[in-house]
Amino acid sequence: MRVLLTNDDGIFSKGIEALYEALNAVHEVFVVAPETEQSAVGHAITFLDPLRVKPVKRNGRFFGHACSGTPADCVKLAVRELVKPLPDVVVSGINLGANVGINVLYSGTVSAATEGALLGLPAVAVSIDSFQPTDFRAAADIVMQVVDAIGANGLPPGVSLNINVPNMHPEGIRGVRVTHQGELRLQESYDRRVDPRNREYYWLTSQLVGTEENLDADARALNEGFISITPIQHDLTAHGMLAELRAWGLEREYERR
Repeated sequence: MRVLLTNDDGIFSKGIEALYEALNAVHEVFVVAPETEQSAVGHAITFLDPLRVKPVKRNGRFFGHACSGTPADCVKLAVRELVKPLPDVVVSGINLGANVGINVLYSGTVSAATEGALLGLPAVAVSIDSFQPTDFRAAADIVMQVVDAIGANGLPPGVSLNINVPNMHPEGIRGVRVTHQGELRLQESYDRRVDPRNREYYWLTSQLVGTEENLDADARALNEGFISITPIQHDLTAHGMLAELRAWGLEREYERR
C-alpha cells in the first residue's frame, strides 16, 4: 500500500522514525511532516502565510519532506500536491503522550488523521502513553495490523481510527479493545512567572482529574494495560439534542417581502 506518514511532534521525532522503519519494510511510504513540533494545534490550517517544503535526510538517506505548516497542512498539501498517485492510507504518529478523552479535540496528531478522512482517505492516528517512551514496538506493530485490516476491509467515509498504546514492553500489554472517546479531562492552570527583564509570562500546566469510569472508554482501556482503538469522525452535531431544540420553538421560516 501507499502510505502517507505524518505527525505533530515534528519530522525529527523518534516516534515517526520508528513508524517509518516499520511501515517502509512492507509498504511504500511518503513522509510529509511538520519541520518543528506542532503539538496541541488541533485542526489549524495555514492560509495567511505560504507553506514551505524541504527534503530531509535521516541516517544519511532520504526520509521525507518537512513542511512549515501544521499537521493538517501537511496532509492537505501532500494529498493535493506532493504525493501522486494518491496514498491508500494516512498514518499520523507515533505521538508522544496519549490522545484520549477531551484531549482528542486539541490533538494535532488526531487532526492530521481527521484531515485525511475529510479528503476521502482512510486514516489512522497512533499515540503512546508517555512523553519519554523507550520502546515503540507495540505501537508500530498495532499500526501494521490496522493498516492491513483497512486494506482488507476499508473504512466508512469520514471515519478515522484513533489508537492509544500503553507505555510498556509488548509482552506486558494485555490486549486490544475497541473503545469510544471518553470524558477524561485535564485540570488546567497557569504558572505565573517573571523573566529576567521583570516581565510577567504564563506557562500552561495540567494534571489529570479523577479516573474514567466508563468501561468502554479509551482512557479506561489504556489505564488497564490495553491498546485502545476508537473510530472517530468530524461531525460534532449533538444529534440527540435536535428534537429537543426544535421543541423550544426556535425553528421557523421568516416571511420575505
